[in-house]
Amino acid sequence: MPNQTARRLEKNIDKILSIWEERVNKEVVAAHYQERIALRNSLPEYLRHLVNALSNTIDRTSARKLKDQIASTRIGKKHGEERAASLKYTIDQLITEYHILRQVLFDVMEADVRLSDVEREIIVCSIEQAVNDAATEYSDTLKNIKDRLTNTLTHDLRNPLTSTKITAQLVLRKLNANDTLVPKMKLIINNMNRIDQMIIGLLDASRLEAGQSIPIELKLCDLDLIIQQVTNELSLSCPDCFKVLSEGQCQGYWDEKGLRRLIENLVTNAVKYGDENHLITISLAQDETSIELRVHNFGIPISSEEIPLLFEQYSRSKTSKDKAGWGLGLTMVKDMVDAHKGSIVVESDKNKGTTFIIKLPKDARSIMERRMLYHVERTRQIERH
Repeated sequence: MPNQTARRLEKNIDKILSIWEERVNKEVVAAHYQERIALRNSLPEYLRHLVNALSNTIDRTSARKLKDQIASTRIGKKHGEERAASLKYTIDQLITEYHILRQVLFDVMEADVRLSDVEREIIVCSIEQAVNDAATEYSDTLKNIKDRLTNTLTHDLRNPLTSTKITAQLVLRKLNANDTLVPKMKLIINNMNRIDQMIIGLLDASRLEAGQSIPIELKLCDLDLIIQQVTNELSLSCPDCFKVLSEGQCQGYWDEKGLRRLIENLVTNAVKYGDENHLITISLAQDETSIELRVHNFGIPISSEEIPLLFEQYSRSKTSKDKAGWGLGLTMVKDMVDAHKGSIVVESDKNKGTTFIIKLPKDARSIMERRMLYHVERTRQIERH
């Protein structure tokens, strides 16, 4: 049976919604873009749920509490999903809506009679549960939207891109070697390849955000040859930009495509942010078990405060604000280095320039196997205890 507090709440639902809506319109910017019905959405249902919760203050059994929690979770998720569908709302604004609701509830309900401690606890716990559920659903909904958008965008972009690249390759094959169009066609193909790598980078970013690592396939390849191929391709658009220092053949078990993209990202960054009056130097050194790759350029230095942020997704340094890009390249570089069980260090100085230093084992397979065996043995030990 509804008690007096529950009846008062039911009687004042419209008043609470009206006051809440007025305050939200003043305090939450995103609410200005919502129609009245969309603004209220699931809150009337939530308040009716709260009426039911307050109707049972005498007998708060475990079953009753669980039932109320399930209902609150469902409504909170509904609210979070609806807010995520609006391009204007942020999670902070979503939480602010609930904080306003709690204040309005207490103001209206305690205008004449103070609520009991149990009733206040029911309201506070209910709203906290609703906030948590709404925020979680908001984040999950946005992530799903972003994943669908990324997958659709990359799929729709790669189809015409592949068609264009194939057409350009067919034209190139029909040209004489001395034709003046040959360098231009090679440049077009090279740029198509770079765009394709950017698209793959978006997919990789989605995987990283989902807690997944970029898949790699280790096989015997020559890092010196990869560097030569990358710099030759990039020289079509930036002639006389690169200086390669290498001892020659450098074989190891790596993911060839991954290292190619890694080098492309580092070298392209060096071109973008470097001083055009100085060459970009790519140095490769090796010993029996490991390699060290350095990409150096002169230009505006990266501050020590910014260096730790370089490899975060969508993060860009102050010097890159006027440059085109998504801030994904260095994230991919770091993940590829990690996948090969290597390390990366950045040194930047006004006088000495900026250097990205990457160290990789020549054969990451043995390291992966040892770590896998360690985790298996560790799991067995934990299970025995």
